[in-house]
Amino acid sequence: MIAQRTLDHSIRCSGIGLHSGRKIELILHPADENSGITFFRSDLGVGFPARAEYVTDTRLCTTIGKGDAHISTVEHLLSALAGLGVDNANIEVSGAEVPIMDGSSAPFVFLIQCAGIREQSVAKKVLRILKRVEVKEGHKRCALYPAAGFRISYLLDYDHPLLRQRKVSVDFSRQAYTREISRARTFGFLHEVEALQKAGLALGGSLENAIVLDSHRVVNEGGLRYEDECVRHKILDTLGDLSLSGYPIVGAFEGELTGHDMNHKLVTTLLADPSSYRIEELQAEESTASEGVGQPQTA
Repeated sequence: MIAQRTLDHSIRCSGIGLHSGRKIELILHPADENSGITFFRSDLGVGFPARAEYVTDTRLCTTIGKGDAHISTVEHLLSALAGLGVDNANIEVSGAEVPIMDGSSAPFVFLIQCAGIREQSVAKKVLRILKRVEVKEGHKRCALYPAAGFRISYLLDYDHPLLRQRKVSVDFSRQAYTREISRARTFGFLHEVEALQKAGLALGGSLENAIVLDSHRVVNEGGLRYEDECVRHKILDTLGDLSLSGYPIVGAFEGELTGHDMNHKLVTTLLADPSSYRIEELQAEESTASEGVGQPQTA
């Protein structure tokens, strides 16, 4: 049996919210078997599960909530939990955002590793893709289709010398998520960042928590962590967004120029068609994101 996993003990950290610029306290707690990932607004006393039906906004980041309570920028933390195979956790957040940290999921990976991960007494459940499901909007496209294990392929093609026709495919069945994906930071263009901050958004954004590009280069003094860091961050985001299905996925994702909105539409389209998937216990001979990530193939 491949067992479900939760944290070994609670652990906390604090950081700045990307959009508010305010200090946010974050606490991760263990959770019972079959409970999934649940977020709590500790300042409001309101909780809600990390599930697709609780997504309230997908502009700039993924936001989940219930009623007047919401939490934005959940995708990096969800990606870390999925990448390390944590099925069940309770997450306390003291405000309306998960802290941005350094713009990647690596700080959350470190936090989870410090808390420790323990196996539970019931089998891990997965969502197996049974037939192709696809959403399109102009040149943007993403799909899930049947495959052994779990794989993400992503094509990034922006009008920028560093971001033209960049493709990465990751087989989540061999090496470590921590090494190949988790350190990839969120990115944006200098003119967009300036416009957002003038509009009262991205007030916590800086070169300390994002890759910033001008018309031809990376502005950050330290450059990129990976040659194809921006594409890898798209894969990081995708893993977090797909986890809102409620289960690790057995199947393959492919995306072109997509983001949080289309990822969410893909998950909701999938879940709306019961013939496209099956919930089952994970077999020992198979792997998902929880078993680690392989060496990306670039194009």
